[in-house]
Amino acid sequence: MSRALKIGAFGTIGLVGLLALVFLFRPADTSGKAFSALEFGDITAAEFRDASFQIVPEMLAVIYRAFAEVNEEQIYDSLAEVSADEALESLYLERVGAMVGGGLDEADQELHAMELAGLSSRQNGTTFSMNVTWRVVGTVGHATHMHVRGNTYAADLTIEPVKGAWRMTRFDLTDVDRTGAGVLVAAE
Repeated sequence: MSRALKIGAFGTIGLVGLLALVFLFRPADTSGKAFSALEFGDITAAEFRDASFQIVPEMLAVIYRAFAEVNEEQIYDSLAEVSADEALESLYLERVGAMVGGGLDEADQELHAMELAGLSSRQNGTTFSMNVTWRVVGTVGHATHMHVRGNTYAADLTIEPVKGAWRMTRFDLTDVDRTGAGVLVAAE
């Protein structure tokens, strides 16, 4: 029996449609410069401000990769690449708390694509207070099944230099829109 994926307002799509959807959610690189977590400390506040639309999605992607880990030390170390202080603690506790009682011994989620949908920022010296909205498509696993999900999230972030590197020091999730969540349905 063939299966298709129904993703909210997108309707029913098959594998080809899913691949096209993943392609659509890839962040565009308009400057030709890609940023990695290791480069976040190598730029000035003005450079960070000008490239934040590229850097913030990469920081979020690092968080998603950390959340795909099952070893607590790997989770913490990965999160520490892009977060510190309150944000590091809350993100770490959120992921470890989600694992409690689940007996996870393998990854239960995978990020396929992410798109920055909105970013507004206020700068105070070298501290940036941001309102960020992003969309993701990924595979999410539960106790007995896995499915593809597409959600939109919004968060208030504070990003500032910590020990010579740009880190999120506050991460407050403000909205989760699951209207684009995918469910498997039988194809007609």
